[in-house]
Amino acid sequence: MRGLGAILFLAVSLATLCAAVAAERELILGQTMPYSGTASALSAVGKIQIRYVQMINERGGINGRKIKLISLDDGYRPPKAVEQTRRLVENDEAVAIFGSMRTAQNAAVQKYLNGRKVPQLFVFAASDRFADPKTSPYTISGMTLFSTEAAIYARLVSETIPRAHVAVLYQNDDHGREYLRSFKAELARLDPQAEIVAIAPYEVASPTVDSQVVKLASSNANVFLNASTGKFTSQAIRKASELGWRAQQFLPIGSNFVARSSSRRGWETRRERFRPRRPRPWPIPNGSTTLPIWSGWPS
Repeated sequence: MRGLGAILFLAVSLATLCAAVAAERELILGQTMPYSGTASALSAVGKIQIRYVQMINERGGINGRKIKLISLDDGYRPPKAVEQTRRLVENDEAVAIFGSMRTAQNAAVQKYLNGRKVPQLFVFAASDRFADPKTSPYTISGMTLFSTEAAIYARLVSETIPRAHVAVLYQNDDHGREYLRSFKAELARLDPQAEIVAIAPYEVASPTVDSQVVKLASSNANVFLNASTGKFTSQAIRKASELGWRAQQFLPIGSNFVARSSSRRGWETRRERFRPRRPRPWPIPNGSTTLPIWSGWPS
């Protein structure tokens, strides 16, 4: 019996040692994505990131360490994002949360992660709240900020369509309201004769935005800022085409997943007026190689 006990003890010890060695060689990251729900089209981002991590691992990892990216479904619901993030940190022992999707979901876990000093890296949302190292030193955005991007679109409109009449479709949450506020302020500064003649918010739980697009089209605006996401982008493109509304249409980064959102409905009939655009980078001051905003985060 003593011999059997010694063997069992040795087996357990070896298993524990192997697990510890594996843990030392493996870097666990976590994220949540809308694999289900109204914004499931955006889950393509998570699938690509998983494949990219697989490619890195196949090439030997990073400094000899493999990366394990655990990507969980949050259903595009903040409470579910909180539940899944806690699971990743407390059960799966993720050392950081990487690239989770959307504003409300990331905002819901921001205080929790910073309180536990767990890095919230390259957030796939661009609210100004994710670029505030004094308040949230463990959070950093992975996108051009909404306020910056909206200002760039306002500049583009002012330069290419002077005295524009603009109609705006936006999501009725922090993301949409922040985008609208920044776009409106910058357009007024750059072209006081331009006017936002119609705005129409929608709820993320709405089945369609057809009625909102009908309202916007009736304004006869010559610019349509389609600041929607997922299926709503497809619906808005299609409905504008059906109505014969030929305003110049602009799609922010949250809308321009062409393969998933735009090509399925309306793209073929709207090709000549449909412009998914990526913002041009701001010039880096004083010949520096880094943007000054990055200096605020702990190294």
